[in-house]
Amino acid sequence: MAAGSVTTNLESVADDAYLTIQPGASNEWVINNIYYAGAVEIYRYDGTYSILIDSPTEAGALLSCNLRCTNGDYVRVKNVSGDTAILGYDGIVTVYSA
Repeated sequence: MAAGSVTTNLESVADDAYLTIQPGASNEWVINNIYYAGAVEIYRYDGTYSILIDSPTEAGALLSCNLRCTNGDYVRVKNVSGDTAILGYDGIVTVYSA
């Protein structure tokens, strides 16, 4: 995946589980949009500390958010809808190292 490529994912995520938006080692992404089919909590996470960014209570999307992610500082989306939900994201690869 070269710098400038699109990174995207769409997954079925169990209640109280996370969709982790984390590039591989030495890679960096800018996440532009996060999509959710139910209530979620969106966190900035570094493996130890987390910051709650947003907690929408209905299906929708966080658009044009431009969240920078590295392997050690990334985003997690927690499904808190009470049931399995589809969660996803898209963004751009800014640094790629094979």
